[in-house]
Formats: sequence, structure tokens, C-alpha cells
Amino acid sequence: MAEESLVAVYRRALRNQMNEMADVVSGGGAHSFEEYRKMVGVIEGLALAERELLDLLEAKARMENEED
Repeated sequence: MAEESLVAVYRRALRNQMNEMADVVSGGGAHSFEEYRKMVGVIEGLALAERELLDLLEAKARMENEED
């Protein structure tokens, strides 16, 4: 159970950071194109990290189902 809890906390943190950065970008928080590109890159990185986490969880569930 601790692992699931850790995963849930980590996923929530990724999602919160992604949403906060998206809010800044959509609110015109970037003062230059370079700053905009950096913010978008951070959002992409967070989305990639979340996707990798979800893929690992799915793979783990498949492996556990195969063992049964």
C-alpha cells in the first residue's frame, strides 16, 4: 500500500506543477519567447514523466495478472 500511496502523491505533484505552469503560460506570464519556450518545455517534461509513471504502473499490473 505504501507504494501506491507514494505513486499517488508523486502523480499529484507532477499534475499540480504541470497545471501551475500551464496557468502561468496561459495567463501571459512569459515575458519573452525564450521564457515561453522554457515553460512549455517544463510542461512537456512533466507530462512525459507522468506518462512514464502510468506506463510503468500498467506494465506492473499486467505482470501481476500474468502471474495469477
